[in-house]
Amino acid sequence: MVTARKDYPDPTPKPRQIREDLKISRERMARLLDVSSKTIERWEERNLLPSTRVLMDRLAKIQEIVEVGRAVYTQEGFRRFLATPMAEFDGRTALQLIEMEQGDRVLSALAADYEGLGY
Repeated sequence: MVTARKDYPDPTPKPRQIREDLKISRERMARLLDVSSKTIERWEERNLLPSTRVLMDRLAKIQEIVEVGRAVYTQEGFRRFLATPMAEFDGRTALQLIEMEQGDRVLSALAADYEGLGY
C-alpha cells in the first residue's frame, strides 16, 4: 500500500486559496480564468476544481505565479507587482496579462526579479 507523504504541499490548485493569496474578488478571479463569478463561488463553496483541462492548466499557472511571487517579494511587494502597470508589460498590469493568457510573461518577470536582473 502506498501512502501519501505529509511533508510535501498538495500540488492541486485550490481556487479559494489562490484568490485569497492574490487578494482579489471572485469577479476578478473569474476574469482571470474566463468563467463567471458564480462558477468561482460554486467551486469555492463546494470545494470543487475546474472540470476542463484548459481551466485546470490556467489555475495551475496562476498558482505558480503566486508561489514564485511569494518567493521574490514581500506580501505587499507582490500585491504592488500585480497591480502596477509596467512598461515591460506594455503599460498593463500583471493581472491584466494573466487575464490575456500571458502568464508566462508574468513568470518571466518574476524570475528576472528573483535573479536580480530586474525585468
